[in-house]
Amino acid sequence: MPTLIPAPSVVEAAGNKPKIVREFVGRVNSDTTGVSIAQMQSPAGWIEPGQRPEFDEYTLVLRGMLRVTSENGSIDVQPGQAVLASSGEWVQYSTPDPDGAEYVAVCVPAFSPQLVHRDE
Repeated sequence: MPTLIPAPSVVEAAGNKPKIVREFVGRVNSDTTGVSIAQMQSPAGWIEPGQRPEFDEYTLVLRGMLRVTSENGSIDVQPGQAVLASSGEWVQYSTPDPDGAEYVAVCVPAFSPQLVHRDE
């Protein structure tokens, strides 16, 4: 029988401004370690510390623009577009546009503070 996930857990986010993270699937909300799925709402001007995670992160932008910066440059991801940041690759996420952004992030394996390796 399929398992209904009736509501997400809101988890704390890193960055210079408050960001809403609603984890539907993952270590916090469903005790799932293989994958995490979270809906993000980031305000205008939000930027998080760089990171070199031990997971692949697939991100689908629903509204606004998400900037993904790597050691090789930046990609501006628009609504209806997705981006993959591979495990071990240094990345930094930001939402510089005036309206911020809404997006869905899928991490394989599931996101955890121990696996993200944020810059100090």
